[in-house]
Amino acid sequence: MSEPNEPNERNGQPDKPDQPGQPEHRLRKELPEEVPARAPEPAPGQKGEEPLTGRQRLVKGLWPPRVSRAQLIVALLLFGLGFGLAVQVASNSDSDSALRGARQEDLVRILDELDSRTQRLEDEKQGLEKQRQELQSSSDQAAEARKQTAEKEKQLGILAGTVAAQGPGITMTIEDTKGTVKADMLLDAIQELRAAGAEAIQVNGVRVVAGTYFTDSGKGVGVDGNKINSPYRFKVIGKPQDLEPALNIPGGVVQTLEKEQATVTVQQSGKIVVDALRQAKRPDYARSSSQ
Repeated sequence: MSEPNEPNERNGQPDKPDQPGQPEHRLRKELPEEVPARAPEPAPGQKGEEPLTGRQRLVKGLWPPRVSRAQLIVALLLFGLGFGLAVQVASNSDSDSALRGARQEDLVRILDELDSRTQRLEDEKQGLEKQRQELQSSSDQAAEARKQTAEKEKQLGILAGTVAAQGPGITMTIEDTKGTVKADMLLDAIQELRAAGAEAIQVNGVRVVAGTYFTDSGKGVGVDGNKINSPYRFKVIGKPQDLEPALNIPGGVVQTLEKEQATVTVQQSGKIVVDALRQAKRPDYARSSSQ
């Protein structure tokens, strides 16, 4: 038999005291007392404040903005890219609107000009092929080569402005009483004429070549350093059926000059004489390999 106040070794549990005033077992005294869990204390500065809603937390995270240096650089780059795209779209829209508002006869004229340019390139290709065949089939290839070289020299002389030229073409006269015509407008006219197949051009007695430049000079315009005044008279050798439509296309040279209150007159002729000459420059270093 076991003592009434000793633990029961069989079940491993101490027996409860028989009397209410009797002290507990020594193992019971060694266990710490249970401490009730405390509620989490609010963070400093938030005592008594209500919790923020989702929208308030979003606004608080976005404002005031905290921008780093890298974010600022990226924003500037994106702004520049967007501005460039907007300008490109606007320029394309302007050109498209000009064609969209053009009359049917103007559109037909533009198509005819494109066909003429294509035909000129095809003719030039056929001419080069013909020269090659003549060189290959000629019994005296050296004589044929000299003949073609002489013809090529004349053509290059016309382009370089060292020899006079005559042929069919047009005469364009620009009356500028208001003084609103600038050098860039005359340069646009030259570029448009060249694109339409002009082979020789002179403006007020000054021969236009590949290196010709235009500058504003007081109330007039400077061409390769030579001052010219209104009226500006262009003598152009080329196919008249191609040159005149190229100047009168919608938004082209004539319309641009007329917007500046200038008067433009274009006349076709079967014989245009371009007699203004340029002095051939002697190269400083280049020499013919045959010398």
